[in-house]
Amino acid sequence: MEADLGEAPVTLPTVGTNLTDLIFRKKKITIRELGGCMGPIWPKYYLDCTSVIFVVDSANIAQISSSCVQLLSVLSAEPLHSAAVLVLFNKRDLPCTMSLVELKSLFRMDDVIRTAPQSITTLEISARSGQGLQDVLAWLFSNRSDT
Repeated sequence: MEADLGEAPVTLPTVGTNLTDLIFRKKKITIRELGGCMGPIWPKYYLDCTSVIFVVDSANIAQISSSCVQLLSVLSAEPLHSAAVLVLFNKRDLPCTMSLVELKSLFRMDDVIRTAPQSITTLEISARSGQGLQDVLAWLFSNRSDT
């Protein structure tokens, strides 16, 4: 018997910036979230980055190609060449998403990982259900800077 999950809640992309502090084992990490529409100003923040989390809306098929272009732009930025990069394929809980294999193929992730100067990790998540959150936190705190 399948549970009726009802309609998926409406989600809105990040517009503007959000700052969040995470504290884990008495260590603080500051996360600055910049929405995709803020892409033109992203480079202003690159010098302060030690890690990048790039979130792909897996349910928005129309934006997949522009997300790929944005990711390549981020990876090619000189100030981010030593940053650790985590690519998150979000909304994995929705039935309208492509498989992780299909998404990685569209992004040519094997080629990107092989040629990028950064260390790149990919994960599939659902921000709504929490799927993958522990893996994201583990990655984030293992890639934090102690400076």
